[in-house]
Amino acid sequence: MSFSGSKTLMEEGDTVLLYLGYDNIVQLQLARGRVHQTRYGAIKHEHLIGAPYGAKVDCPKGWVYPLQPTAELWTLALPHRTQILYTPDISLIVLQLHLKPGAVVVEAGTGSGSLSHALIRSVMPSGHLHTFEFHAERCAAARAEFEQHGLGDYVTARHRDVCAQGFELEHVADAVFLDLPAPWECINSAKQALRQGGRICTFSPCMEQVQRTCEELCKHGFEDLSTVECLARNFSVQSVRMAPIDFGDSQDQKGDTQASHSSKISKTDLPSSQGKADESEMETEQQDSETRTAAENVGDTLVRAETQYAQPNSKATNQSGTRSKGAEFKSAAPPNVMQGHTGFLTFASLY
Repeated sequence: MSFSGSKTLMEEGDTVLLYLGYDNIVQLQLARGRVHQTRYGAIKHEHLIGAPYGAKVDCPKGWVYPLQPTAELWTLALPHRTQILYTPDISLIVLQLHLKPGAVVVEAGTGSGSLSHALIRSVMPSGHLHTFEFHAERCAAARAEFEQHGLGDYVTARHRDVCAQGFELEHVADAVFLDLPAPWECINSAKQALRQGGRICTFSPCMEQVQRTCEELCKHGFEDLSTVECLARNFSVQSVRMAPIDFGDSQDQKGDTQASHSSKISKTDLPSSQGKADESEMETEQQDSETRTAAENVGDTLVRAETQYAQPNSKATNQSGTRSKGAEFKSAAPPNVMQGHTGFLTFASLY
């Protein structure tokens, strides 16, 4: 019963989340006499009962950390009965629905209860969640989880097809959330359940569903419609050191400049009949030569810089005789593979 409040010590009957790694969190309900098998070895529940949350528990092949469950951790460890919403979408839903302690929320599509736990936490201790599920077995499993987690006083789980039968609630909700295949069929019932100034949110994976839902929302007087897609982008922060650049010796540059000037041919040295043609051809050859020379100089500079960078004790020397180091700075780049599409969230207000 640790979902309903913060605790220090683990007790029998608590739902505990074992942290085995950043991508491996498992749940268990503490009971004396039970043994839980992990990849690090067996854990007896007696060793956890009475121990503090977050303590390091030694196993035959390593160790684990028993964590007190939160809505975010439960999303990572819950048994999947359906596809679920994850923290990026959940956080945006809670924010845009303006949820706070004491609010009343209606949810259509309980599913695995991922969003339900976050909604309950947002409206506790004086608020309430009315959640509806059309599948009888999933509804019963969700109701049992709420009771097991000590949240029974804050949620009412009902088995009902709200698209056909409605919510049967009259102006009691501050917010309504619809996760249904055809949310437009439930807009009228959602309007009846909402109070004046209430907010509604629908979750749909296809834009065609969003379009039909928005049309129905407008017909029923909803305003401030907005549709968003929430995608997480993780950046990898690394330290980058630029190689020091050697711009060469000033005498060499001066000699190259004099040689370049001496190779030029004046117009007076050519006959007037073919002066223009020969001059154009020679200028083209001169530009090509200068381009190749510049490219070779850049290549030599990069080779020298890479060679100096490869040697830890090597430093570049500029024209003034001082040595310079390569600049070091922090850089962040997104990953090559990003999270895919989950769904579109449509928000609206009823004034």
